Amino acid sequence: MHLNLSDLFLKMQEQLDHPEAVPESLLANEQILIELVNRIRPQKPNDAEEVKQRIHALIKILLLTPTSATVLQNFLLKLMSQYKQISLYADSGILSLDGFWNQLGQRLGAHFLPLVEDGNQLKTLVGKVFHKQSDGEWLDLIENQDWITLFNLIAESQSNTNEKQVCKTDLIKAITVLSYRISGIGLYPEFINAQPDIIEYESPFLVQNREIVEFIEKYKQQMHQQDTVAALTPPDASQAFVMLDQCREVVLKIRRATKRIGVSISLTYLLSLLEQALDRIELLLGLLASKNDFHYIALGQLITDLTQAHYDEKSVRHLLNSTSELIALQVTENASKTGEHYVSTDKKGFFGMYKAAAGAGAIIAVMATLKILTTRLVLAPFMHAFLYSMNYGLGFMLIHVLHFTVATKQPAMTAAALAATVQQQKGSKTAQIAELAALIINIIRTQFIAILGNISIAIPVAALITFLWQYSLGEPLLSPIKAAKTLHDLNPFTSLAIPHAAIAGVCLFLSGLIAGYFDNLAVYRKVGPRLKQHRRLKRWMGQARLDKFANYIETNLGALAGNFLFGIMLGSMGTIGFILGLPLDIRHIAFASANFIQGLMTVSGAPDLGLIIVSFLGVMLIGLTNLFVSFTLTIIVALRARRVRFSQWKPLAKLVITHFLTRPSDFFWPPKQPVEVEEQDTTEQKMRH
Repeated sequence: MHLNLSDLFLKMQEQLDHPEAVPESLLANEQILIELVNRIRPQKPNDAEEVKQRIHALIKILLLTPTSATVLQNFLLKLMSQYKQISLYADSGILSLDGFWNQLGQRLGAHFLPLVEDGNQLKTLVGKVFHKQSDGEWLDLIENQDWITLFNLIAESQSNTNEKQVCKTDLIKAITVLSYRISGIGLYPEFINAQPDIIEYESPFLVQNREIVEFIEKYKQQMHQQDTVAALTPPDASQAFVMLDQCREVVLKIRRATKRIGVSISLTYLLSLLEQALDRIELLLGLLASKNDFHYIALGQLITDLTQAHYDEKSVRHLLNSTSELIALQVTENASKTGEHYVSTDKKGFFGMYKAAAGAGAIIAVMATLKILTTRLVLAPFMHAFLYSMNYGLGFMLIHVLHFTVATKQPAMTAAALAATVQQQKGSKTAQIAELAALIINIIRTQFIAILGNISIAIPVAALITFLWQYSLGEPLLSPIKAAKTLHDLNPFTSLAIPHAAIAGVCLFLSGLIAGYFDNLAVYRKVGPRLKQHRRLKRWMGQARLDKFANYIETNLGALAGNFLFGIMLGSMGTIGFILGLPLDIRHIAFASANFIQGLMTVSGAPDLGLIIVSFLGVMLIGLTNLFVSFTLTIIVALRARRVRFSQWKPLAKLVITHFLTRPSDFFWPPKQPVEVEEQDTTEQKMRH
């Protein structure tokens, strides 16, 4: 590959010789540098081979043209020295101390009304030169050896002492700013609450500042001696790096502690900010303290980081991703622990799940009947929504208190457990896939028996209630018109049953997140210990009962809140749709099965076979949609929270399908031995044998 850069080097030389000859010379210099990067930039930013070829072409030009490297160095240093550099090093790519909500507001506002950039800042020039969002990608693909070779060529000249001094001075100021900032963040009350040991000994956040200030003083002294001594070894910064490592260990301890103490948005934001500041100060310190190869590698990494940071610091998505990962992990962590209990591997767990689902089915039949009776009341839409919500919310809470199970609540739990398994993968890829396939088979079997438990009891109980109502009061539970409408709403071909089932799936997914959020809140806000110290409750209940109650609330707050708010979502969705004039509603398999039998028993005339089949098909499709939507959304969030990118979906699906074709009974009945999926050799492996 050949690059034509000779005209740009000539322009650079002209600018260096006669900077006043061109009006607005600073702008002209910017354009030269922008054009230089435009010619080097690969067409495909993800193509490592093209990136390598272009960098090698640039290196070849600098080697073959003796003066080009010197011209390039002189030009870059003269240009950089005209800008303020401290903000670029100390602020770019690092979250502001404004906090999460202020940052979110600023970034959202900037999308509608762009910020005015300061033309005197070097970070503005970086944005102009690397003006494509993909620039960070191809810069990251440049190999360390290529960075070393490139910067060795550019750094050959020993001239431009003043410009180099300006750059070093700004670099030192940036390191000082970051060091003091780290000290301040490390002493925030939230950090001390999360890690009380910090105040029991000398904080590494304070010690690192002392060590860095000492290093900087030595470095400044050395800078003044460079006129008399040609080459000096940089002062030793090892102790400063040790203290920065200790700061990082404290951050890791706090992150691990969040599983025990909970986490808040502000704490998560501070942790992300501190990690970014530590990464940056280590990189800048490495630039000053290292020599030759390590120095050039650090410089290349800095250029890459600053380029990517130019876009990240304006991105709302990047802010949400960087801040939400730990919270999402905490939310799904509780779900994954619970989810393990929702996966049966033997007959005992299988039948235990059926009993729990059967109990829930009986309660759901009663809830479905209460919903029908509530519709008879002449009330305002809001009151209808309130009564529906209370019926669902309190009913789901009762199901939880009695240790019963609603089948469709399981995916939000089991998906998180599956994500945790993906994260903990060990061994060969085929072994990992086989383990996941076995887990999926167990999940499918457990889902099957849970759904069977719900509908096998919900249908006969609903039928019994319908029969007793007509026998006792001499009138049908549903009018013939209402019954016909109920059955029509279950028809997957002529109604919106499937879209409404998908909405219910979204509500199921949200309820799982809500449960995780409140589980975290119970721990972080110390709900249990605070309840135990509640004076009024202590007088009413006594300390022993209050302790028992507080322990139960602390353990079950997430589940209770998730169930109650799930009920509110189900109960109010239809009314929200009515108010907005949108076809919004929910369809849930357990309630649909109860409505199915109640509609058939009260419809005018004898229902024909076609109506029965279509309605039952609708119930099954509603259930599949509920499960699919809630499971898919939950596993996406769970995988993202754990920073897991699982790319083996195709071989995993093939393995599960093959197992179904060979041993279909494992999907519906627990095997005598735990499910073990046979590993399948890939084509590559077969070729090796």
